[in-house]
Amino acid sequence: MELNNLRPAPGNKHTANFRKGRGHASGNGKTAGYGHKGQKARSGAPRLGFEGGQMPLYRRLPKRGFTDPNSKEIVAINLSTLEYFYEDGETVTVENLLEKGVIKKVNDGVKVLGNGELTKKLTVQVNAFSASAKEKIEAVGGKAEVI
Repeated sequence: MELNNLRPAPGNKHTANFRKGRGHASGNGKTAGYGHKGQKARSGAPRLGFEGGQMPLYRRLPKRGFTDPNSKEIVAINLSTLEYFYEDGETVTVENLLEKGVIKKVNDGVKVLGNGELTKKLTVQVNAFSASAKEKIEAVGGKAEVI
């Protein structure tokens, strides 16, 4: 054992509900970790981002762009992904895409894109298809159904 390997016993560190400033014996008494005097030792210390009266950085930088409240967040999946995760003759739905972990969450819908090759006959039931994806699915003998 060396001094640089010393660690406190498990469960022996201060927790979130630790009471600061409750005497010397507490290990964090008197100044309660705020040091002696000075602006940051007092109540009403400056807010986050305050730069001593200088125009703060978040106000000096220009505002850019906006968030469109009507935009939709659509999850895109390529045909190569469907080729990898599904067997011949299976039905692809939004629910089993979530179950298999192909997508993490459905925001405003799922769209299949035509990137990659498809050799399996699948019935794909999602919110949207690109023209090339629909063409490739139907060329193999599958179905592209919009739900």
